[in-house]
Amino acid sequence: MNKGIAILLVTMSVISCSRQEENAEPQPAHAITQSGATGSVAGLAWQIPERWTMGPEKAMRVATYMSPPSSGDSEGGECAVFYFGSGEGGDVEANINRWVGQFEPDGEPARTMLTVENMSVHYLDLTGTYLASTGPMMGPKERKEGFRLLGAIVGGPQGSVFFKMTGPSATVGDAQGEFQSMIESLSSR
Repeated sequence: MNKGIAILLVTMSVISCSRQEENAEPQPAHAITQSGATGSVAGLAWQIPERWTMGPEKAMRVATYMSPPSSGDSEGGECAVFYFGSGEGGDVEANINRWVGQFEPDGEPARTMLTVENMSVHYLDLTGTYLASTGPMMGPKERKEGFRLLGAIVGGPQGSVFFKMTGPSATVGDAQGEFQSMIESLSSR
């Protein structure tokens, strides 16, 4: 092979590789430790309840945990964890209003606030008919009566982290202590 052509091919290969790196998908700023015991994202770590299992990967989520169904319930609970980046994801009120808007509540949602490891945690607890998304954000909704939502918005060291558990009321009620223990286990890494 001609030396000039070889140099040209090597140069083109180097340029191509560097362009691929520039256009590569950004790596997420989070990680879930799949040791079966802990999760972490954005400088925040927590203990995953023992009865819960890892759920399928879903768009925009750091993790999805599944809690087993209570006796008589046809499905278990789902706890989704979201992190969108420092300063991203909207403020507390906007997220609480969005979560409430995903329900036809049976009453006034319960809201509380506490501090865990010097981080503010805003809790939401509501029951009613869940308008579960069956596709894209603005797509059709499936009406799930007798559902409950437990939500926690945590002001973490690198931005807000959102924990949202939904499921049949009895199932979520049985998992409520585990959800609260997970939130109370939060620590900065």
